[in-house]
Amino acid sequence: MADLPIKDIGSKIGAGEGLQPNPLKNEPGSSFDAVISEALGKVSQVQKDVETAVNELAAGGDITDAVLAIEKADMSFQLMVEIRNKLITTYEEVMKMPV
Repeated sequence: MADLPIKDIGSKIGAGEGLQPNPLKNEPGSSFDAVISEALGKVSQVQKDVETAVNELAAGGDITDAVLAIEKADMSFQLMVEIRNKLITTYEEVMKMPV
C-alpha cells in the first residue's frame, strides 16, 4: 500500500478509489450456494491479509497497513455474522409457516 499522508486519505475515499460497486458476481443463474461460498472465500482472504500485515509489522513494517487490514477484517467478519443471523432468522420464520 502506498504511503498516504493523512490529508490525502479523505480525497481518496471521496473519489471512491478502492471501492467496488459490486464485489460479488450477481450473474443470472448463479446459485445461492455459489454466492455465499464466494463471499466466505473473500472474508477468508481478508483474514489471511491480516496475518501478512501483522507479520510485516513484526518485521518492522508500517503500523498503518496493519491497522487498516485489521479493521477491514473486523468489518468483513461482522458483516458475515450479521448475514448469518439474518439467514437464520429467515429460516426460522419459514419453518413457522403453516403448510
